[in-house]
Amino acid sequence: MTSTHTLTVPGARLHYEVRGAGPLLLVMGSPMGAAAFAPVADALAAAHTVVTHDPRGIAGSRLDDPEQESTPELRADDVAALLDALGAESADVFGSSGGAVTGLALAERHPARVRTLVAHEPPLLELLPDVAEQRAAVEDMIDTFHREGLFAAWRKFMANAGYGEDDVPGPADEKPSEQDLADSARFFAHELRGTTRYVPDAAALRSGPVRVVVGLGAESGRLITRRTSTALAELLGTPLVEFPGEHAGFTDRPAEFAEVLSKVLA
Repeated sequence: MTSTHTLTVPGARLHYEVRGAGPLLLVMGSPMGAAAFAPVADALAAAHTVVTHDPRGIAGSRLDDPEQESTPELRADDVAALLDALGAESADVFGSSGGAVTGLALAERHPARVRTLVAHEPPLLELLPDVAEQRAAVEDMIDTFHREGLFAAWRKFMANAGYGEDDVPGPADEKPSEQDLADSARFFAHELRGTTRYVPDAAALRSGPVRVVVGLGAESGRLITRRTSTALAELLGTPLVEFPGEHAGFTDRPAEFAEVLSKVLA
C-alpha cells in the first residue's frame, strides 16, 4: 500500500510517497520523479520503508517561482526536510542520475542524516578530463532548447550521453504528456546546468560518516555516465558496484535491481 503526502518547504510544495515497512530508504532521481521509481520501490517495499518524491518543480511538486533554478544543494535541503517530516534522524539513500548528485550534496550538507548513499551513475561532468568540451555541449543543449525546442535539445542530449540515433525520441514517437513536456522544459531551462556543474567535496566525503557506494549499470559501457561514475569512484577510492541494465536499469529490471540494491545496503 502506498500513501501520498505533501510537504511545504521554502519556495515549494513537495509531493512524496511512502510504501512498505522496515529500515528507511529514500529513492530519488532528478529530473525523474516518484512515478519512474514505483516498480523498484514496490520491489524494495517488502524489506524497507521506501520513500520516493518529485523533485521541486517536477510533476506534483509545485514551485512558488516557476523560474527558480534547481541546484543539488537546494534539492538536498528538500530531502533533509523530508526526513524531518518523517520523524527520521537518518536513512539509506539511493539516487540515480541527477538524484545521485542530490544524494552527494545531501551527504556533504547533512552527513548525519545519511547512513549509506548509493550514487548510481551521477552525471558529474566536471570530473572528466574534457570538462571544457562537456560544458560547451551542455550550454549548446540549453541554447538549442530555447531556439529550436525540446526534441532538438533531446537529440543533442542523448547523442552526448552516448545513445545511438535509434534511442533518440522524435515528434513521430509516442506523444509525451503535457506534464512530460513541462518537466523536460524545466530540466533544460533550470536544472541541467546546475546538476552537471556540481563538484563533490571528495575530502569531506572520504572523511565523513556516510558510506558512499558508486553504482554503474552493467550495460552502460557506451554512456558518458560510465566515465563520470568511474571518475567518482576513483576520486573517493571506492570500487564500482554493478547494477542490472544501463542508466535506467531500475525501470527495466526492477526486481533484479532491487535485489542488488538490498545486498549493497545489507
